[in-house]
Order: sequence, then C-alpha cells, then structure tokens
Amino acid sequence: MSLLEPRDEVRAPGRRPAGRSSGARPRLRYHQVIDLIEELIVSQGLQPGSILPTHRELAERAGVSLITVRRALDELAHAGRVTGHQGVGTFVARTRIVSEPMHSGSLLATLAEQGSSPDVQTRVLEVRPAVPRPTVAQALGLGSGALVWQIVRLRLLDEQPLVIEQALIPQTLAPDLGRRRDELTGSLYDLLARDHALVDDHEEQYLEVLAAGARERRLLQLAAKANVVRLRGVSFTADDLPFDCFEQFYAADEFVFYISGQTARRLLRPADLRDWGVLPVHTGR
Repeated sequence: MSLLEPRDEVRAPGRRPAGRSSGARPRLRYHQVIDLIEELIVSQGLQPGSILPTHRELAERAGVSLITVRRALDELAHAGRVTGHQGVGTFVARTRIVSEPMHSGSLLATLAEQGSSPDVQTRVLEVRPAVPRPTVAQALGLGSGALVWQIVRLRLLDEQPLVIEQALIPQTLAPDLGRRRDELTGSLYDLLARDHALVDDHEEQYLEVLAAGARERRLLQLAAKANVVRLRGVSFTADDLPFDCFEQFYAADEFVFYISGQTARRLLRPADLRDWGVLPVHTGR
C-alpha cells in the first residue's frame, strides 16, 4: 500500500475522519475508480470487447495510485464487468450467460430466451461404444455387458469454447447413434426425442466448482489456475426411464447458474460420483 494512501480512503476537505463522530464509513479510493470506469463504459457506449484506458491513465484521471486502480479492476473482474489480458490490456467483459441446469433444452434455446442470438457451434469430439462404470450402469438400469454410446462435444459461443459435454446413452435405447455423428452438432435431446421417443422430463444433478484439469484447460483454453463448474446428472423421461448420464464442464467465469424447483429423488449419493464414467470396449478375436 502506498504511504500516500495509508487508509485508501477519500475525505471531504475540512471534515473530520468519517466514522469517529458521525458514524459514517469513509469512502474508499478504489470505489472512486470503479465509479469512473462504470461512467466511462456508459458515457462512451463501450461494448463487450472494448478496451479500457491503461492503468496509468485511470490512475491519473482518478488521482489515485496504480495499486488502487489494480484493486478496483480486480473488484470489477470478480463481478464479471471487465476482463484482463496480460500484456494486452483490460476490456469490457461480455455479460455472463445465465444457464438453468434444471431447464431442459439446447444451449442455443437458453440463449435465445435471454434475448440473445449468438453464433453457437458444436464440435463432436467422440462418438464411441463404451462400458459404463458400475454407478453409471446402476443409474441407467443396465445389466452386465450392456454398452453405452459415449458422446463428447465441445460447445462454442462466437468461436470461444465454453462448455464440454459428455452424454452416456444406452445403446439399447438409441442403437443408431454411432452412425449419426454428422447429426450430433445440433441438439442431442431434440434428436433423441424425435427419433427415439426419449423426451427429457426431469433430471437429477450434482453441481460443483473445482480446479480445471489439463483436458479442460486445453479444450476450454483456460489459464493454469482457472476453475470450472462440473455438472453431473441423469435425465429421465416422464415414465422415469433414465436415458442419459451426462457430465458438463463450464468455464466458471462465463456463467451464472439459476436453479429453481424441488425433487424427492435421491438416485445418486454424493459418494457415488467418484465412480463416474466409462471403460473402453475390448474386442477380442
């Protein structure tokens, strides 16, 4: 902290320090910088992706130290208002996407409900048969030897990767998925509903925040210490037929999650989530 700013606060000329006699809290200097940046964004009509003045320029305009400017930008970055790129500058951040885990439907439909019409792309990374691990087999009601389709996709918004999706679908419920890779760039659930009468009616989900692994950092283009939101769950038809064990990884700083509703189901216990996924299929000759 600068010796010129021992308390990092602003006092009106001729007044006693706030909080000692009047009970009012002193105004912190970094709040001044936050107000300045918010005013710049509004008055200059800055849009997501617009670059902000440099740290030094902001310090000169606000009459504060660089340390104070950095604190203000850290607060704004934490709130999702700005984003910084080392060696490049600080930019107005894109509004975080509101995702509703309990709301069935494609990412594109969810974005459309928010009044947005961005360019959503899907890259199909894997479509292959796999052996479900015991927890997955139990959740899907599968017997010994039954296989699932493992479908892994990367969802991008305006060419920026945001979500990794994995779906585990019993082969007995959708035997032709392995031949339909080219059709999996759209809504998987629309395809399952249209061609296999598997309509998503309700889900059971577990959501947690954790450090991104090497795979998530590579696919989502994340920094070394970035976090992701991992969502694991099971989708059911209206007749309580489980048809998908899914896992999704979200870039944590790009999303806000809205959850509403209640359920009495407890198909999976938190401890079961350690045994989640599939094993490779071994074909002997």
